Amino acid sequence: MKIFILGGTGSIGTAVTQNLVRHGHDVTGLSRSDASDRKLAAMGAHPLRGDLRRPGGWVREVAHVDGLIQLAATFGPDMAEADTAAMGAILRQAALRPDPLRLIYTGGCWLYGATGNRIADEVSPMRPIKPFAWMQKNARAALAAPAVSAAVIHPAMVYHPEGGVFSRYLEAARHMIPFEIWGSVATRWPLVERADLACAYRLLMEHPKLNGHFNASAETGVPVAEITREIARRHGHDASYVVRSLKHVLIKYGDWAEGPTLDQQMGSAKLRQMTGWEPQYTSFRNAQF
Repeated sequence: MKIFILGGTGSIGTAVTQNLVRHGHDVTGLSRSDASDRKLAAMGAHPLRGDLRRPGGWVREVAHVDGLIQLAATFGPDMAEADTAAMGAILRQAALRPDPLRLIYTGGCWLYGATGNRIADEVSPMRPIKPFAWMQKNARAALAAPAVSAAVIHPAMVYHPEGGVFSRYLEAARHMIPFEIWGSVATRWPLVERADLACAYRLLMEHPKLNGHFNASAETGVPVAEITREIARRHGHDASYVVRSLKHVLIKYGDWAEGPTLDQQMGSAKLRQMTGWEPQYTSFRNAQF
């Protein structure tokens, strides 16, 4: 398949790009710099220079591909506006095609809000935290667009050899300072390793008739206490920690910091059953980080 990826050089996007190329797909990636051009080329993808915020410069590529993956984000105050503008341009361009565009849009586990002892599946109500509520609106627009065949993937908390969601804890372990726990040590995180998540994106792209929401979690919900204990064991840390309240982290880090405080469980039976997805890392303890 010819695939256009937005965010193909990011933390998750790099793994997705590599997985797609490795499985024989012809990948073009949006690029904002010479460094990104080189990174995409080194992975076997074709760079297309452009900016997510200005889709007029790249959106015509939609006419020339079989599928598109939206993984890009500005991670700034304009994140919602940039994504909404990009998605609007993509859907308008897709309407000019003679055949439907396969579109994979990225949501996230935080759109479910705190689930507690309930395991969220794709029919569970969504209660997104405020900074990411716009994702729900844009996902709905994609799923409702007649010119696309859309799937929305909701990754669990993503970790990888460089850290990912474990980064703060790894940094504390390396410097032998107490772990800073946001919310509670009993808070549960659904987890997925980056390479396994990349495989999920590819499988959804390769099944263009599968529409709707798909959760991607290899572990339903792991207490933060277990994560920090394992990191402490690996790094000779004494496992000491301090707990920061929700109010504290919101004031210090901003509204997005509510996400890691959510006590969540999320299942992925639908993705497994309908695509054959089988994550390699069913326990974070067996992975590198």
